[in-house]
Amino acid sequence: MRLPDFDYELPEGRIAQEPLPRRDASRLLALDRATGALAHLRFSDLPRLLRAGDLLVLNDTRVVPARLRGKKETGGAVEALLLEREGGGREAPVHRCLLDASKPPRPGVRIDFGHGLRAEVLSRSGEGWSVRLTSEDGDPEAAALRAGAVPLPPYIRRAPGDPRSTLDVERYQTVYAAKPGAVAAPTAGLHFTADLLDRLRGLGVETARVTLHVGPGTFLPVRSERIEDHRMHAEAFDLPGETAEAIGRARRRGGRVVAVGTTVVRTLEGRASGDGSVAAGSGSCDLFIRPGHAFRAVDAMVTNFHLPRSTLLMLVCAFGGRERILAAYAEAVREGYRFYSYGDAMFVGWTP
Repeated sequence: MRLPDFDYELPEGRIAQEPLPRRDASRLLALDRATGALAHLRFSDLPRLLRAGDLLVLNDTRVVPARLRGKKETGGAVEALLLEREGGGREAPVHRCLLDASKPPRPGVRIDFGHGLRAEVLSRSGEGWSVRLTSEDGDPEAAALRAGAVPLPPYIRRAPGDPRSTLDVERYQTVYAAKPGAVAAPTAGLHFTADLLDRLRGLGVETARVTLHVGPGTFLPVRSERIEDHRMHAEAFDLPGETAEAIGRARRRGGRVVAVGTTVVRTLEGRASGDGSVAAGSGSCDLFIRPGHAFRAVDAMVTNFHLPRSTLLMLVCAFGGRERILAAYAEAVREGYRFYSYGDAMFVGWTP
């Protein structure tokens, strides 16, 4: 398939710039995967779409303050998004990162991020860079946490001193976030409240967790005209034994496995067998799900509205059907839904 097959028109005003005052007040567009029927709900109505015996699988990754703003030794401004550690010792760790500057820095250039944190550019590989971190206190990774900011996506605009930045610290994080390591939020989970999760459990809906630390594999753009030529960046995951067992129990009792977010879908499908069971384990996930994928582990999903031409939209199209998903997106635009990370949500599956 071609990249333009996953395009759609979105007015800029539909891109949500801040979260609603209450997480579960977001709108929820429900798409019946079998019939194509649509229903307009609120996220707090999610219990109407689930039933006793279903299993809700959550991604418990925690977003780290990975965005750093600094200056090169030449005085030019630079912004870095720290990704995974590549090596080095405690006092001079080497990290992979994305760099944004008016002129790409050369190897050997030093960057001052404040808070006693500095970086030396070592090399470039594709869209990523390798940098060596040092700090005045000898603990650069701790200094990076102090100097870093919430890694909001570029379509959410925050000027220096914007009061919404304080809100972002809490709201660009799920209420069940536990394991630090993500540089972007698993946004489908942002709509859940502790009260809503309690309500679902009270209705007999079981919950389980996986961890996938969201990184470039999730959000970097597709540049290949043929989507089959795109290669995903690997992201670290962990699928605990108790979650694999919970999926087995759900299968035996006839319940559905409902993935909260595309990261959960990729984690489960990457470990799935033909009978719908999944294997526990941890490692790296670079699974690129696109139309034609045979889903084995996931029966329904909760997801946000995603960018045109993104791997996230391709995954949702693979699950719900490209024509039906794009028609649902067009309906959401007409009805004034809010899009992207702080926007509204979809439920794609069959209703009980």
